[in-house]
Amino acid sequence: MTEAEPSPGAAPLFILSFRQRDELATLAAGAGWQVVAARRAAGAERRFLTSGAALAVIDARGALDEGKEAASAIGGAIAANGGALLVLVSRGDVAAIGQFFDAGATHFLASPFGESEFLQALRYAARHAERMAGEWRASGPAEPLGWRLDVATRSLLLTPAFARQLDIDEHPKLVALWRRIDPTERPAAMAALRRLSDTRQATAFAHDVPGLGRVVQHLQYDAKAGRVDALVEPLGSAPEPASVLRDALIGTRDAGGARRWIDRRLADPDGKPLSAMLVALNRFDIVNAAYGRAAGDGLLRAAFKRIEEAAGGALVARMGGSEFLVAIEDPPPRVDRVAERIAGELARPFVTGETIAVLGCRIGIAAREPGDTAASLLRRASEALADARASDSATVRVADSGGGEESIEALAIELRHAMDRGEIDILFQPQVSVTTGAIVGVEALARWDHKTLGTIGAEMLFAAAARADLEIGLSDHIQRIVLERAAAWPAVLRGLRLSLNLTAGDIARPGFADLFLDRVDASGFPRGRLTVEIVESGLIEDLGIAAGLLAALRSAGLRVAIDDFGTGYSSLAYLKSLPLDYLKIDKKLAQDITGTVRDRVVVRGVIDMARSLGLVVIAEGVETQEQLDLLAKEGCQIYQGYLCSGAVTVAALEELLTG
Repeated sequence: MTEAEPSPGAAPLFILSFRQRDELATLAAGAGWQVVAARRAAGAERRFLTSGAALAVIDARGALDEGKEAASAIGGAIAANGGALLVLVSRGDVAAIGQFFDAGATHFLASPFGESEFLQALRYAARHAERMAGEWRASGPAEPLGWRLDVATRSLLLTPAFARQLDIDEHPKLVALWRRIDPTERPAAMAALRRLSDTRQATAFAHDVPGLGRVVQHLQYDAKAGRVDALVEPLGSAPEPASVLRDALIGTRDAGGARRWIDRRLADPDGKPLSAMLVALNRFDIVNAAYGRAAGDGLLRAAFKRIEEAAGGALVARMGGSEFLVAIEDPPPRVDRVAERIAGELARPFVTGETIAVLGCRIGIAAREPGDTAASLLRRASEALADARASDSATVRVADSGGGEESIEALAIELRHAMDRGEIDILFQPQVSVTTGAIVGVEALARWDHKTLGTIGAEMLFAAAARADLEIGLSDHIQRIVLERAAAWPAVLRGLRLSLNLTAGDIARPGFADLFLDRVDASGFPRGRLTVEIVESGLIEDLGIAAGLLAALRSAGLRVAIDDFGTGYSSLAYLKSLPLDYLKIDKKLAQDITGTVRDRVVVRGVIDMARSLGLVVIAEGVETQEQLDLLAKEGCQIYQGYLCSGAVTVAALEELLTG
């Protein structure tokens, strides 16, 4: 190892391998790395963040789909925190490198390779991670050097910095660029261009550039767009050409420049408030794969513009993939309002070509703390974003600098005042017919837009209510708001069913059926379009009382659903004892449909059992078309989840139906 090559020392290294391979971890550990190993893509982002590593390795050899899923999960955190992602691929899967680049990978190694090649790749990636983590030149971010060629028209576009370096126009003839390559090195350049094809979309060649010395031109071919992207970088560095050029030509601020900006603000002795907000688009990978990179680029431009407008002058940067950074020098209440505006803007449908795409987003927020650097601030924001992604319904998560128990206690004290001030709000998540694709109903979900903690979902809300002995009061408060909102829906929404959650405390209350029906009738919402949901996970202690209450509600015209089915131990007892109309499969169980054969057998058994009892099956947490296709094949009739939309306002819901 030369003096120029970084020594890992005891630096953590995150390795994700799906085929029970231990040789990579053994090699890295022998070279001085502190290895944190994982075997599954599920939870990869959280494990990477908690490992403290700046460098991740994904072994996608023989596991291409799992590798892509993991790269999508980790890529945003890599970009936000200035790390590096090395992906190992089989030689036959080299064509998929472009997809890994889009997901956030920075370096690649194709098998077969030897031990020394693997360790050298780690060293290159580690150097990249060190540069990205904050060892930036005082002169600020370097402008990208590169070019783009339209194959059909042979039109050429150079980045401004590369045009200045070569002393030619930004729109030169191809021959002008060709003449800037030494005649002895032109055969290598021509061979690299000839290697590009539909099956081999990425390659590189090295040559000398006056004033720059030895460089590598990293070429990427987009067959659908008929375009070659080239990024000119010092030998040994391999970022993704199309991504860097895309940001340079679109005009978005680069991730490195954003991190340097944050470091400068944190170093300022005035100690102004500063928050980092990471915004990740939902379902972007699906839309990008379905409609092509050109449509994906258009969505990114549109999303960036919406975020910039909603952020009101705050710094906005694209961090890589479909993740953006918003850095705000304002107190938390303003940050919360900005997050709310951004979430609302991104919940509106996007138009790409002739297609309408509904994306939505998840947001993680972290506020500056004493001693923070850009790296530590962004890592906390990444952890908050990972929490938001793991949540069933929360759009925004705020990094908690205090302990969880203390936070619950503080919330309990504030909750009564929040109810009095009308701070508890309601959003509606669409429920969609699997057969027709039409939105047929919604589930009402409570939210508290806390002035410092951001958006708080129902789970923490009721945990705080339990501490303050306000569970019944909070449930009554939410029921009244939901029914009043739904009764005032515009005409386009008046055919939808409304699902409203009841708590175990509601069910145990004497006379609750009459009280609840009076509340429904007073609101003006039709009984025939109302479904009450009860949670399956062990909350109801007396099934006899529950059965009597639910039977009374059903006889009054309401419908009954069992929620989160599959998470508790008493599932069969519920099905036998309670009068039900709908069975809602828990998110984790529904997503297992794309797992192992055994996972699919379990999901199939639940659906078959429910349908044999005459129940309509609703799948929660559906996020991919593959999940939906398999659930539909097994007999699921309705779904809800980010494949259609997250929880939205009434206005956004109306736009979804009219769109």
